[in-house]
Amino acid sequence: QVQLVESGGGTVQAGGSLRLSCSSSDSTFSSLNIGWFRQPPGWEREFLGAITWTASSTNYADSVKGRFTISRDNTKNTVYLQMNSLKPEDTAVYYCAADKRVWSSCHLGAYEHWGQGTQVTVSS
Repeated sequence: QVQLVESGGGTVQAGGSLRLSCSSSDSTFSSLNIGWFRQPPGWEREFLGAITWTASSTNYADSVKGRFTISRDNTKNTVYLQMNSLKPEDTAVYYCAADKRVWSSCHLGAYEHWGQGTQVTVSS
């Protein structure tokens, strides 16, 4: 089990930006593919995008493509989710997830490790 910790959540106005971080103290973190998900209140968890362990490839869901950007700094054991042009419907708990073998899967069961989530609230 790899411990993942999301941070950077908070409350922003519509149109604003926020950067989330997913970090780990585990030495294997840099070899893991990372996916980002979110779960609005009363809704199922939604796939947002993913990045390979080398950061050679990224993929995004249509709902956030062009607004959200995933990057990583393996020297810091951190993956980032930059969120721009935020909308009230982006309000959710945001999670990062990790897996060694698969990447860019939209299925929750494809990921072996999960963080605890961080709350993002976008006000109108």
